[in-house]
Amino acid sequence: MEKQIAPLEGLQKELADSQHKHTEAEEVLRQAKQTVEHLEAALGDYEGERQRLETRCNELRTAIEKIRMECQGNEVRRQTLEEQLAETEFSHIALLGDLPEYADEESWQAQIEAVERKLERVGSVNMAALEEFEEQNERKQYLDSQADDLNEALKSLDNAIKTIDRETRARFKETIDKVNGFLQSMFPRLFGGGEASLQVTGDDLLKAGVAIMARPPGKRNTHIHLLSGGEKALTAIALVFAIFELNPAPFCMLDEVDAPLDDSNVVRFCTLVKAMSERVQFIFISHNKITMEIADQLIGVTMQEAGVSRLVAVDIDTAVDMVKV
Repeated sequence: MEKQIAPLEGLQKELADSQHKHTEAEEVLRQAKQTVEHLEAALGDYEGERQRLETRCNELRTAIEKIRMECQGNEVRRQTLEEQLAETEFSHIALLGDLPEYADEESWQAQIEAVERKLERVGSVNMAALEEFEEQNERKQYLDSQADDLNEALKSLDNAIKTIDRETRARFKETIDKVNGFLQSMFPRLFGGGEASLQVTGDDLLKAGVAIMARPPGKRNTHIHLLSGGEKALTAIALVFAIFELNPAPFCMLDEVDAPLDDSNVVRFCTLVKAMSERVQFIFISHNKITMEIADQLIGVTMQEAGVSRLVAVDIDTAVDMVKV
């Protein structure tokens, strides 16, 4: 029976290989997506660190600029006051005497110390911040390039998966249609009428199954599992011959396929085998006399002596000639 369904197993193996390639491509795609996610997470961390350093640099620049402006302002005010004093010929000693009581040296010194503490809190300027920023920026550009390459690889994988799926669906649909056409021709010849067809059970051809619907003469269309044993056997023979027509071979071996058939069905079976034998050599095992009548050569096993088996071969044409003589 394995040799009878070899073409169908070949198609199923080809479909399984395509599904395996599809699964491998999906696994590669999933790993690539995980890699992209990891790179994007690392890129986000570097981007956050860069923004923090940039913010810190801006704060330091602002503080330094503020202090510089204050110093320049004080210097300008000092020069202005000296020029004004020089123009008015007032003595600074006299002016100090006119200052309020709280404007003593200690209060001014306290203010100076407060300013110094502020400067200390600001801290020293990190002159390497710009270099670090450049390094992180180069790192970001490198990661962007890697991410672009991965995105291109993902697109290529997606396209490859779509191409494989499209070709697999097309070839599977083409094969089903051809086998279905041969089955619709073989079934009436074996049953003397009726009809049979293959139906795909599912919308996705890559995951769908195939059901055999048969309607012998005088019965309604039903699933093959609801037929009798002989009807199932004839339907199976029709399917095997239909697949055989799709991918013919030099010979075909049948092992007691006529055992569950009655005489009328055996006659139709033999008629079909006889018609196909013009282009295919049939080797069949049978105990049915009607089936043996269509053979050109008969080979049997006899045991004339106990425990000793002998092969007996008979050429039908030669035997007929001998009888005529």
